[in-house]
Amino acid sequence: MIVLHGYAAGKGIAIGRAHLVVRGVSEVPQYHLHENEISSEINRFETAIKATRKQLEQLRSAIPENAPTELGAFISLHLMLLTDVTLSREPIDILEEQAINAEWALKIQTDRLSQQFDEIDDEYLRQRKQDMLQVVERIQKNLVGKSTEIVLDANLLDDTILIAHDLSPADTVYFKDQRIEGFVTDIGGSTSHTAILGRSLNIPSVIGVGNARQLISEHEWVIVDGIGGVLIINPDEIVLAEYRRRLKAFRSRQRALNKLKKTAATTADGEEIELLANIESADDIKALHNLGADGVGLLRTEFLYLNRDTLPEEEELYQVYSDIAKKLKGKPLTIRTVDLGVDKNPRWFGNNGTPNAALNPALGLTGIRLCHAEPVMFRTQMRAILRAAVHGKIRMMFPMIASLSELKQSLVHLETAKKQLTERGEPFAEVDVGCMIEIPSAALTVSSLLKWVDFVSIGTNDLIQYTLSVDRSDDAVSHLYQPAHPAVIKLLSHIIRTANRVGKGVSLCGEMAGDTTYTRLLLGLGLRKFSMNINNLLDVKDVILRSDTEDLENDIIKIVRNEDPDKTDALLKKLNEFDPNGIAPMQAA
Repeated sequence: MIVLHGYAAGKGIAIGRAHLVVRGVSEVPQYHLHENEISSEINRFETAIKATRKQLEQLRSAIPENAPTELGAFISLHLMLLTDVTLSREPIDILEEQAINAEWALKIQTDRLSQQFDEIDDEYLRQRKQDMLQVVERIQKNLVGKSTEIVLDANLLDDTILIAHDLSPADTVYFKDQRIEGFVTDIGGSTSHTAILGRSLNIPSVIGVGNARQLISEHEWVIVDGIGGVLIINPDEIVLAEYRRRLKAFRSRQRALNKLKKTAATTADGEEIELLANIESADDIKALHNLGADGVGLLRTEFLYLNRDTLPEEEELYQVYSDIAKKLKGKPLTIRTVDLGVDKNPRWFGNNGTPNAALNPALGLTGIRLCHAEPVMFRTQMRAILRAAVHGKIRMMFPMIASLSELKQSLVHLETAKKQLTERGEPFAEVDVGCMIEIPSAALTVSSLLKWVDFVSIGTNDLIQYTLSVDRSDDAVSHLYQPAHPAVIKLLSHIIRTANRVGKGVSLCGEMAGDTTYTRLLLGLGLRKFSMNINNLLDVKDVILRSDTEDLENDIIKIVRNEDPDKTDALLKKLNEFDPNGIAPMQAA
C-alpha cells in the first residue's frame, strides 16, 4: 500500500480501478531551416494554430447543457490564449530570426512564458501557466500530426479512476458522460482550472500528487480522498473497509446538507448571518442562486485585464458588471477594483510610464498603488461600476489599502469619475464604498479608515501572509502559514470589534470564511458576514445553525488573550466540539 498527498479538489471519496491516461508530446524536433524554407514553415505553424482554434470551438459547441458553466468559460480562455500574440505571433518571430522549425520556436517561446508565470506572486494567476501549457500541447500535436484528444478505453469499468499527468478543460468534455468515479493528476495546484473543474463537476479528485502514474498499474485498486487530499494505491482490506464506511457517511452528509439550501443562516440564539459568494464572472451566479447565497461579497475583476495588450474599454467593463448585477436579481454585488501588480501582466504595464518589473512584487507596485499609478485605468473602471449600479445593488471596494492617505486618494479619483459621468450626461447611481483590510498597517489603523468608508472586508489570505511573513505557495515555509496564529486572531478581533462598535459593515472574504475550522471562532469574534467559495457555503451554514454565539464568549476570550500558537490549536478544538444531534462533519484522512 502506498499513500500520496496532493491538493483536495473535488470533494468526496472514490474507490475504484485505475486507468492510466497516456498523452503528451514526444521530444520536440529541433532543426535549422534554409532561407527558402522559412515561408512554408510559417504557413505550417499558422495552419496548426487554425486547426487548434477549430478544435476548441468544436469542443465548446459540444459541451452538454447540464455541464458546469466553468467548463465553457475555461475553453473560451484557451481560445483567448490561442489568439494572444505571445502564442500566435511571437513564435513566428523566433522562427524567422533563428531560422528554426516551428516546434522548436514554439518551445523556446513556451519556456519564456513559463518563466514569466513562475515569477508571478499571485497563486491563482500563477496557476494559469497550466492553461497556457495545455494550449501549447494542442498546437504541438497539430504540428506533428498527432491526435489532440484524450483517448479513453471504450470498455472502461463503472468504477474507473483516471490517473493523468494533467487534464485540460477540453478533456473533461470527453469524460463527463463516462462512468468516471474520480481523477488524479501529477501536477496542478488548489487554484488550477483542473481543481476548479473537479469541484464544479462534483468528482472526487486529488491533484498535484507528483508521480502517481509511475507508481500505479493499470486496473490497480486506488482510493481518492478528495476531502483530505490523499491518494491510496493498492489499499489493504482494513483501509478499504474504513474508506467504504467514510464514503457511505459522506453521501449521507451531502444529502443532509442539500436540505439546508433554503434554510436561513441563523444561529441557535437568533443571530442572522449573511453568507456571500466570492466569484470571478457571471458564470458563477447559477450556483450562487442554487445554494441560497445572499449575494456576492467579492467580485474579482482581474480577469478582464489579463492576457491582452491594451486596457479594457469602459463600455466592455460596464456590460460585464451590469450583466452580473441583473442576474443577481436584487442581491448585493461587491465589486473589488482591479487588484493587479506589475508581476501579473507586463504587456500593458508601462504604457503610461509605469515600471514593468519589481524585485519584490508583493511589496511593490500592486493593488491600489498600481491603480494610483494608472489613474486613467482606475477612473475608467470606476465609471463602469457607477453606471452598472443603475441595474442592481452594487458596492465598490478598494484593494490593498495600507494607509488613510491611500484611501483618501482613491476617494478623490472616485469623485472625479462621478464628475466625468455628470459632464457626459451619463446615468449612474451612488454606491456604498469600502476597502479591503489585508495589510497589518490597515488593520491597526482601521478606526481611522472606517470614518471614510461604509464598510470594510477582511482579506485574510494576504493579511496572514504579511503578518507572519510567510509565502504559503513556497513549500519550504508553507507550514508556517497559520490562520489561527495569535497575532492574526488579535488583528481579526480588533478589526471586527472596531467596525461593530461604530456601526459599519464588516465581512471576511479570505479562505478562512469557507473553512469550518474557523466558523465558530469568527462568529465568536463578532463576524456576521462571511464571503467564500460557493462550494463551501452549506458546510459553513451547518456549523452556524448549530452555534450559539453567547455560549462561545468565554472560549473566545481565552483564545484572543492567548499568545501560544500550540495552545490556540487546543482551544480551537474545544471550541469546535459539535452538537452530536447535528450533521456529522466529515474529517480529512
